[in-house]
Amino acid sequence: MIIYQVYPRSFSDSNNDGIGDLAGIEQKLPYIKSLGVDAIWISPFFKSPMKDFGYDVSDYRAVDPIFGTMDDFRKLMKRAKALELGVIVDMVISHTSDEHTWFKQSRGKENGKSDWYLWADPKPDGSPPNNWVSVFGGPAWRWDAERRQYYFHSFFSSQPDLNMHHPDVQNAVLAEMDYWLDMGVSGFRFDACNHIFQDQALRNNPPREDTSAALHPYGFQLHVYDQARPEMLPFLERIRKLLDAYGAFSLAEVGGHDALKLMGQYTGKTRLHSAYSFALMQPDSSDAYVRKVITTLEESIKTPALPCYAMSNHDKPRVASRWQNGRDRDETAKAMLALLFSMRGDICLYQGEELGLPQADVPFERIQDPFGISFWPKFKGRDGCRTPMPWTDALHGGFSSAEPWLPVDPVHIEMNVERQEANPDSVLRFAREMITLRNAHPALRAGDIELLDAPEGVLMFARRHGDDSMVCLFNMDVVPKKVSSVDNTGIVFSRRSEVDSRTVRLDVSGFAILRA
Repeated sequence: MIIYQVYPRSFSDSNNDGIGDLAGIEQKLPYIKSLGVDAIWISPFFKSPMKDFGYDVSDYRAVDPIFGTMDDFRKLMKRAKALELGVIVDMVISHTSDEHTWFKQSRGKENGKSDWYLWADPKPDGSPPNNWVSVFGGPAWRWDAERRQYYFHSFFSSQPDLNMHHPDVQNAVLAEMDYWLDMGVSGFRFDACNHIFQDQALRNNPPREDTSAALHPYGFQLHVYDQARPEMLPFLERIRKLLDAYGAFSLAEVGGHDALKLMGQYTGKTRLHSAYSFALMQPDSSDAYVRKVITTLEESIKTPALPCYAMSNHDKPRVASRWQNGRDRDETAKAMLALLFSMRGDICLYQGEELGLPQADVPFERIQDPFGISFWPKFKGRDGCRTPMPWTDALHGGFSSAEPWLPVDPVHIEMNVERQEANPDSVLRFAREMITLRNAHPALRAGDIELLDAPEGVLMFARRHGDDSMVCLFNMDVVPKKVSSVDNTGIVFSRRSEVDSRTVRLDVSGFAILRA
């Protein structure tokens, strides 16, 4: 599938309060459909105190009022179904908000929920039970005066981790999924899958040898005990059994140590359908690095499961900036879209990626992300990829008539949907053309993949399905490249390239998809 990720706070504001909402998404569904995608993944819209902007759920069965009502969601579902678009809901099951009823009852040891979260006694000197640290900085243990114990939190202290070893917790989480499946959703994207289980013995994580790239203490440890535990695998089989009863789809977000191998473990005939990681959301855009990612995934993920490729999302800098490396911005965006839609497996396209939006420049005084506030200016947080979608030349890019929760970058307004619709050479028009190409060719849509030898700086692979066979070449370098002895019978699609018999010349940001 091609899945279009919608970050609801920043997609479209229907009631002009400065925050995007479900009604705004519904209004823009024809635009999403026009791209040629199969489904939308909506980041969390559940009731939440919004300390992590929806990834801190206080009620899985309620729509947060800032996004609208349950009736708004039902209308969205009805419109999506009429357009033959699937709706994938973002499930956050490794943790909840500390405002969730479950946590309040667990803190008070009420209704049998005493151990629904990961509670632990202090060491004799009062310090935390082990050396685990939070993804967002500082210790991963928060002292609770009411229980006189610590509770574990992988992320912010307002996001306590559920004790997924408890059978009742697993049953409760599955019941929340069943609620949405019964409503007709197409499936789930599972947030932070590698964080769902922790070591029951609470063993200390070992130190990491190379800490040169560490932003804070989290990067000083090998996270072998606070995540990626083997107990996850039988629970995934329980999830899959529930999904199969509805014919629903599943997509795992997998991070952390050995994420690409974990993707293979978390997917399969009896586990999840597909998984993606942050592997292609890193600064390295070299052909050697991308080859390594593809090779590892092909070794890890076995049929009938599929890898899912994503180059941007709501947590990482946008690929048009991250992989630009001094090249033309729009041409870089087009080349990366061509690469993305040539990959084997499912595809996630983040809102605005089809416009080639660069990372937005959000000044410190407008930063909303606590992660960014804590580590500014070394790390500016996640707001630069979360700014509102630019639709027109109107105020705030047509996102809202009110001041948005994050500012709209003036560069983004110049790249708005309305302008790009009118420009036949725009990134948007290119994205549609590339998606149409993928959908029309079985080799690109469903074929296998074989990496081919190529000169340094060039990524080359074959895609084959039955009689449909193609060779794809991408110049990942910042200088032109020439590739000789390329067997082909003609050009399917190319840009900034020349094909002369068996020789392919690729300009900077050039690519060629050839019949083989």
